[in-house]
Amino acid sequence: MATEPNSARITGKVQGRHIILEGPLSKDEIRDTVWWWQIPDPRTSKEREDRGHAYDRSSRDVIATLGGYYEVPGDPRGPEAVELVEMLHSELGPDR
Repeated sequence: MATEPNSARITGKVQGRHIILEGPLSKDEIRDTVWWWQIPDPRTSKEREDRGHAYDRSSRDVIATLGGYYEVPGDPRGPEAVELVEMLHSELGPDR
């Protein structure tokens, strides 16, 4: 994915995998990247391998933003997840 110079970048560690969000991204793109292990139809064999495991709650899943660290909730459609996606979207949005 090509990014514009000075575009926003947010990092995280979810289910033991490092993720990078580079803006601008839609809310669905953010949700799919943060909750990658729950996507039912992975596109590549590597993605199938990455997602082919059970959700492990033994370690914290976190996103690091300009505002601090935020824990990733297990349910991508719950109220905490909606708030996290909204916040990430505003940080990554083109109107920064």
